[in-house]
Amino acid sequence: MAESQHAEKHGFQTEVKQLLHLMIHSLYSNKEIFLRELISNASDAADKLRFKALQDNALFEGDGDLRVQLSVDGDAKTLTIADNGIGMTRDEVMSNLGTIAKSGTKEFFSQLSGDQAKDSQLIGQFGVGFYSAFIVADKVVVRTRAAGVPADQGVQWESAGDGEFTLTPIEKADRGTEITLFLRDDAEEFADAWRLRSIVKTYSDHLSIPVQMWKDEEAERDGPDGEKIPAKPAHWETVNAGKALWLRDKSDISDDEYKEFYKSVAHDFDEPLLWSHNKVEGKHEYTSLLFIPKRAPWDLWNRENQKGIKLYVQRVFIMDDAEQFMPTYLRFVRGLVDSNDLPLNVSREILQDNKVTRAMRSASTKKVLQALSRLAQDDAEKYHTFWDNFGNVLKEGPAEDQANIEKICELLRFASTHDDKAEQRVSLDDYLARMKEGQETIYYIVADSHDAAKNNPALEVFRKKGVEVLLLSDRIDEWFMSHIEDYKEKKFQSVTRGDLDLGKLDDEADKEAQEKLEKDFQSTCERFSKVLGDKVKKVRVTHRLTDSPACIVTDDHDMSTQMAKLMEAAGQKVPETKYIFELNPEHALVQRIADEQDEGQFAEWAEVLLDQATLAERGSLKDPAQFIRRLNKLLLTLK
Repeated sequence: MAESQHAEKHGFQTEVKQLLHLMIHSLYSNKEIFLRELISNASDAADKLRFKALQDNALFEGDGDLRVQLSVDGDAKTLTIADNGIGMTRDEVMSNLGTIAKSGTKEFFSQLSGDQAKDSQLIGQFGVGFYSAFIVADKVVVRTRAAGVPADQGVQWESAGDGEFTLTPIEKADRGTEITLFLRDDAEEFADAWRLRSIVKTYSDHLSIPVQMWKDEEAERDGPDGEKIPAKPAHWETVNAGKALWLRDKSDISDDEYKEFYKSVAHDFDEPLLWSHNKVEGKHEYTSLLFIPKRAPWDLWNRENQKGIKLYVQRVFIMDDAEQFMPTYLRFVRGLVDSNDLPLNVSREILQDNKVTRAMRSASTKKVLQALSRLAQDDAEKYHTFWDNFGNVLKEGPAEDQANIEKICELLRFASTHDDKAEQRVSLDDYLARMKEGQETIYYIVADSHDAAKNNPALEVFRKKGVEVLLLSDRIDEWFMSHIEDYKEKKFQSVTRGDLDLGKLDDEADKEAQEKLEKDFQSTCERFSKVLGDKVKKVRVTHRLTDSPACIVTDDHDMSTQMAKLMEAAGQKVPETKYIFELNPEHALVQRIADEQDEGQFAEWAEVLLDQATLAERGSLKDPAQFIRRLNKLLLTLK
């Protein structure tokens, strides 16, 4: 490619500078992945050209033999990766090689710790792509021209990985992209052809596009049996097997091949946690190869950025963000589907309302849930790794996928009063197996933190009776539980909402004692209700408390505390909730207040008791200073 001398200097985006620094200083232990990344990008460029050429065959420019070619110069210490794929325009070069144009970039960099080992793992979640070239090169030159544009509209990009890059027009450029790496002194091994062949076989053997390397002329020689092996002229030799891995028989694919394919598809350093390879024949014919990552990607919570599933039609790449094939709550799944039933010119609009698409989405969803269910049964520790990374996303499932709600519920994990640990390890089936005789309800509590949940006064009666309660403390939990009514015919019940009816868990003596307390304490409840006025919805005797004097609970039809907090955090206006104030008549403090004859003192104590209960439930007060003043004032009256 000939080039002119009209070079322009540009500065990298700040985030690119940070990423390049990490590339150079953190990934020294796994240098060879740069080649996987660059070959994968070249393969994608070929796929994109093949797809666009379906509509405009002229884009091939008479050369439809798509390929990736590697060449080395040992004397100059350079490695060149060239493809004749879609190429890039000047604007695309600026966008793709000068910035990180992905949403969530700020969140990614906010997680960087300065610890090289930890940060290198984070880069693995982020996906390294083109910038991995700087792991081994102290200068990178990219020459490219987009398919369909004139030959004099190519562009050269050059950078030493510092703070700048230059752009220079190319007067006569071939279609595609050529990347030349000027290797560092400690990376000379990558100028060795045999070393490169080994890396290609390890990481890129599955690619359907041929990866070629130059092979020098071979003279005629004697074979092992004395026969003459004819001379071969110098030629480009295909190094990889060149057959799409997902089209091969499962029995012929090793675990290592699956793992390396995943790393290439997902741009991840880690091996996958598990995978599901399925070939479907019959009414609809397609192949799916789906992977569950080992750890959450940095942009997991960006629901709008679903790029986990690649779509192929009859082995032709169509798109790499086919969100139609996986529900949003499974957006962490990586992999592909290859259909024989969809048209090659399929569009997103067609995909959105297509029977084939819906059938493939439904089947793929079930395959993922089944694979996770098997993992939970066969390897609990491995499943806990999955849950710790993706559990909160899976909790979006009941609201989104009612058809699979029971399968999703089987996969849920919770903390509980069974052991009070913060780890979420209890399944709903575990809970059902431990239910007390006569128990008809799955009890749970939602709070701001695990400690706040397990220490909530509303749990006291459950601890006394040995009834297990699920402890929920993730931000999503209140919303998530609002979409689950029951599991295996057992209703869910929050221990801080509505009337507490323990049903058969209370014997007749318990019920008679409770009725007597309510009757004997009725006048005191009315007295509390009078002084507290509209600060509470009602005052009544509690069924929940054994050790605490009072608590507040939400009426069945009112918004719960945690739901109100969730909506407030989202910037929505929330109507004020009036709580039901429950008193424990057997508590010494409540009895002391009930005996108070001074109505002024009684009112002050009633306010303090309400604030205490509010603090235990909500974790905060509207006017904490007033609470402190009132409490200090009352303390001074004690003898």
